[in-house]
Amino acid sequence: MTTSPAVFATPDDLVNAVGTALPTTDWVVVDQQSIDTFADATGDHQWIHVDAERAKTGPFGGTIAHGYLTLSLIGPLVADALSVPGASSVVNYGLEKVRFPSPVPADSRIRLSSTITAVDKVPAGVQVAIAAAVECEGSGKPACVATVVYRFLD
Repeated sequence: MTTSPAVFATPDDLVNAVGTALPTTDWVVVDQQSIDTFADATGDHQWIHVDAERAKTGPFGGTIAHGYLTLSLIGPLVADALSVPGASSVVNYGLEKVRFPSPVPADSRIRLSSTITAVDKVPAGVQVAIAAAVECEGSGKPACVATVVYRFLD
């Protein structure tokens, strides 16, 4: 099954969307190759992420994704949950409170649940805050919770 995004025709249509729960995204696998590629891109080769043998005896029983890798996946997951075809562009404006309550073990599946929490008019568009929770299959806690802020421009 493929999730259909919530569609708002134009940035102005988001003004009345505060409180709207966006569709939960489809599951995405976070595999060891993705973790290793992220480690190479960021220079963070901590053994808990990239050394499968050593990580077997570590606190999580195997390698885990970097918290920032999990955080970086929120952007494409939000794009799967929210579409504004009338926007000329979408700009990642920043983040508010970010936490990593539980790990994402290598080869886990994650998905995003999110809700629009604020919409403010800004020059040339709207600024939208979205409460995002990344769920890791089989975990009782979210892997990442954050408020992400985007600007949808006219």
